[in-house]
Amino acid sequence: MATFGTLSDRLTETFRNLRKKGQLTPADVDGTVREIRRALLDADVALPVVKEFTAAVRERALGDEVNRALNPAQQVVQIVNDELIGILGGQQRRLEFAKNPPTVIMLAGLQGSGKTTFAGKLAKMLEKDGHTPLLVACDLQRPNAVNQLQVVAERAGATIYAPEPGNGVGDPVKVARDGVAYATRQQHDIVIIDTAGRLGVDAELMKQAADIRHATNPDEVLFVIDAMIGQDAVNTAKAFQDGVDFTGVVLSKLDGDARGGAALSVASVTGRPIIFASTGEGLDDVEPFYPDRMASRILDLGDILTLIEQAQSAFDEAEAMKVAEKLATETFTLEDFLEQMQQMKKMGSMKKMLGMLPGMGNMKQQLENFDEREIDRTEAIIRSMTVAERRNPKLLNGSRRLRIARGSGMTVTDVNQLVQRFEQAAKMMKTVARGGVPNIPGMGPVGGKPGASSKRGKQQKAKGSRSGNPAKRAAENAGIAASAPATGSGFGLGGQAAPSEADLAELQKMLGRG
Repeated sequence: MATFGTLSDRLTETFRNLRKKGQLTPADVDGTVREIRRALLDADVALPVVKEFTAAVRERALGDEVNRALNPAQQVVQIVNDELIGILGGQQRRLEFAKNPPTVIMLAGLQGSGKTTFAGKLAKMLEKDGHTPLLVACDLQRPNAVNQLQVVAERAGATIYAPEPGNGVGDPVKVARDGVAYATRQQHDIVIIDTAGRLGVDAELMKQAADIRHATNPDEVLFVIDAMIGQDAVNTAKAFQDGVDFTGVVLSKLDGDARGGAALSVASVTGRPIIFASTGEGLDDVEPFYPDRMASRILDLGDILTLIEQAQSAFDEAEAMKVAEKLATETFTLEDFLEQMQQMKKMGSMKKMLGMLPGMGNMKQQLENFDEREIDRTEAIIRSMTVAERRNPKLLNGSRRLRIARGSGMTVTDVNQLVQRFEQAAKMMKTVARGGVPNIPGMGPVGGKPGASSKRGKQQKAKGSRSGNPAKRAAENAGIAASAPATGSGFGLGGQAAPSEADLAELQKMLGRG
């Protein structure tokens, strides 16, 4: 996540400096803790949290668990990871639902924190789980706030209760109370109350929020906070805790580019768990907050579990079985390939998915240059083919390829590259279907025997491809790099070099063009 990018960079660089040390002295530990303290303070983490965090890290880093470790530097990383999980709340906390519906969820926060958008995101998420949420428009002060919630509700496919026009007209406490009663009559099992905010904390804001809470007796009060507002995050959180006493926190705008570390302080300072993280403008850009997974992202260890969950939610099981049968009978076609790409698109941004892989913090520039439109271009080319051509690419002679290029707005070279990539992907899939070991460009044989490529590696030592074709050169160079033994970690502690921009370009072509 971009919000914690600067903090992640500083921490991983600090750990990288430890990698050559076989044994850590107290001076090494003190120097590391000092750098961690600076990184946290520069990221706007609250001073009391920084003091407590670094004291705990120093005490454990000087203890026996590090002195006896085979790799002291990695042990320090593990300690920092554990302590980060602690300040982020420790265990994941889910929404608590009422025994007798409806469950009432009240949203509170400053104006501009993202409450209204999150209301729609939460409604859509809950609907996927089989609930029937009702959005209640209680922000009757901000201009067009009611209209905005109506638009969000329509996009989310959710029902809304908005009896007042807003813009300063209407009693928000009465609307909230009536909204809960309406939900009960209409058998909605969840009520989401969108309340008003202010540009800053004031007595009127707190009184209105407290009155709504008293009138509706919500099961959850979620405090929505902008992850980019800096040190004010802590003061605002304290004020809302005193005035409204929220039960959980929602971090919004985690896709921003600010330092964002103050948001890390909220759970520790208030003692209230972070329940959701909002990661973009789309209504699907929200996810449950897992302290351990967030700590892993900050430390560039990746977030494979979230990636797997997104894949499971996006891929259709019946469709997957059909593809498996196709592979078994070796009849995988461009039509199947197109369907698989459409499934991948359901998972969301490829940049975000790649960013969840371990060690990708070292490749930020390459990720920024990753072109999300490659899949769309590939889809356009395949859709410009006839059914017969999709099912049998061998029919694609020169004139057909020219027609397809014109029909898709691409070039013949693009069509040729797609066919070539598809053939490579189909060959790789057939190998897997037969129980073999695929040779992935840029990675070499996956799970191959140790030392199998050592002789080839010696022959190609310190040499690169001289091909005049950039794509071919990238693939050959990636293959040479893959022949070297792969040791290392997301922190660069083991010394494995990060993939080059050419390697990432090759990866993009594999993902986008077959």
